[in-house]
Amino acid sequence: MHEPSDPRVGLYIDFDNIVISRYQQLHGRNAFQRDGIRNFDKFSRDADPEIAAKLTAATVDFNAIIDFAASFGTLVVNRAYADWSVPVNASYQRQLMSRAVDLTQLFTTTTRGTKNGADIRLAVDVVEDLFRLPDLTHVIIVAGDSDYIALAQKSKRLGRFVVGIGVAGSTSTSLAAACDEFEDYDSLPGIVKTDSADAAPGSAKAPAAAMDQTPSKARQLTVVPMFSHTDDVLFEEPDAEDIDPRTLATELLVRALKIGHAKGDDEWLNTGTVKNQMRRMDPSFNEKPLGFRSFTDFLSSRSDLVEMNDDGPQRLIRLRPEADTSV
Repeated sequence: MHEPSDPRVGLYIDFDNIVISRYQQLHGRNAFQRDGIRNFDKFSRDADPEIAAKLTAATVDFNAIIDFAASFGTLVVNRAYADWSVPVNASYQRQLMSRAVDLTQLFTTTTRGTKNGADIRLAVDVVEDLFRLPDLTHVIIVAGDSDYIALAQKSKRLGRFVVGIGVAGSTSTSLAAACDEFEDYDSLPGIVKTDSADAAPGSAKAPAAAMDQTPSKARQLTVVPMFSHTDDVLFEEPDAEDIDPRTLATELLVRALKIGHAKGDDEWLNTGTVKNQMRRMDPSFNEKPLGFRSFTDFLSSRSDLVEMNDDGPQRLIRLRPEADTSV
């Protein structure tokens, strides 16, 4: 439960922009169109395995994006805009729905797809929310398109803190300048940086990482799988008994600490701030059902990963520099 003074955040994702930009960042200019990714179904029996491997290598980790957005405050608006009937988009539905993302449907009306439709619909929704939700403090735009410059400027004039997130090589420098803060996707906490040479199918550098793993697996985190576009179960959640809740809580703690360390210059973080960040990322987090009387007891049980400092007026925590955080 958020405090009344908590910043309130609106997250708006131009889904196609980020997915296409990431694919072309790794596989070259116009590769998304050249490889026919828009209507490519990697689960089809006739799917080209090389294209499927390239698509897997370019999977966008939206968990990392949403975690970063939650570091600014309570997410009160969380929307992604796309034509969700397209196979490459539908493959992300399970991941996005598990994070309570509102999937806004855009219907394709031209051969160019939904590009302009996403720009206009997203911009209209943001402006409407700015007036409808006067307590909205932050606007986070996940896109690199210069079409959003006016939206960023308008949001700032209306007193909101504007954050942009885009993919390197596909982001307008003018858009970055129009925001109060702009982050490159590769620099987000939890993202494993991959260059185009490493991502190429058959590459001697990292065929396993490029062809067999999603970004979440590369981080070795137990999260909802990226791809769920199958004929049998489209939205089935993993069985609770298959996931150790203490493992999930530990992963959540590590992710929250990494974000805290990445966003500030302080090596030590307030434990209350860390817990608030964990609750923003996963509102279901509660240490008591895990068998701990307090959050401090939970942190003490993870002493192999974190260390606490009780010398001052506040209890502080940090990741151990020598710790293996790939839990």
